[in-house]
Amino acid sequence: MVRNRWFLRVVVVFVACCATRAPAAQFVLFPKAGQLPSPDGRFIVRDADRGGSAADFVGTFHSLWLTEVATGRSRKLCDYLGVAAVARSGDYVLITQYSGKKSARALLFSTTSDDGIMIDAASLAPSLPAGLQATLRDNDHVFIESSRLEGSVFYLRVWGYGHHDPSGFAVNCQYSLQEGTVSCAKRSDSKQ
Repeated sequence: MVRNRWFLRVVVVFVACCATRAPAAQFVLFPKAGQLPSPDGRFIVRDADRGGSAADFVGTFHSLWLTEVATGRSRKLCDYLGVAAVARSGDYVLITQYSGKKSARALLFSTTSDDGIMIDAASLAPSLPAGLQATLRDNDHVFIESSRLEGSVFYLRVWGYGHHDPSGFAVNCQYSLQEGTVSCAKRSDSKQ
């Protein structure tokens, strides 16, 4: 119970930071939010419990769906376990999936195409300098969080701690949608 409270505090702090930094992309927490309509009313991101057999775990697995209001056409964006922070930015849906208390990954989906991007520690590490690769590889708590989208640049906050960095680490990354490249730099202050 105490660990769950700590984890929810981390998520709430993340949402508060994102909301104040990027008012156009305010994050809401799923499954609690239930749905997130686009500012223009054309799309809704909604939560759905994932169906399963009686032998499956229930109540913990969810799916996020994007529905076009005018046509009723829906497509599944992703499944998630636990909590997902979701925001809209123009024609994109930004998601951070929190996988328990040890990790998070960032996702970005277009509302105009079926394209999507998923960035986790395993996919981010190879594109980083050697020192930062070790940071992602050798820490057991690594959080890659969607921050905002500006133009064709997807901003990420990467942070965590573990054996390699017992006092923690914090990195800002930028993913270029046009080039498919990532650049990262360690944060020199505690600002998100």
